[in-house]
Amino acid sequence: MLEGKAVVGETDMLQTMQQVALDVAAKALDFFDVTEATEIARFIKKEFDRAYGSGWQCIVGTDFGSFVTHCSGCFIYFCIASLAILLFRGSAATEPDPHHFSALETLKA
Repeated sequence: MLEGKAVVGETDMLQTMQQVALDVAAKALDFFDVTEATEIARFIKKEFDRAYGSGWQCIVGTDFGSFVTHCSGCFIYFCIASLAILLFRGSAATEPDPHHFSALETLKA
């Protein structure tokens, strides 16, 4: 296990959920080699979907950029071993009402 070797970069999760994320990631690294980033991400995502409901997304790698929208309290970015792990629950934006847009455009004119 790699407990105690994780470094949290950014998060808005409660401490208990953060610990679950670190534990699940360590467990994934027990099952998979660090070169199997997709399998690690799949494992972490499925565990969080099972534990906290669907909608979780996980990105694992050594070099990636991201810009995501997430539910409040459902975001963590951390490094463990040589991997960076981004785990978040997605948040879908609602489609704007076209009548609302028209009204706004009228107000600006």
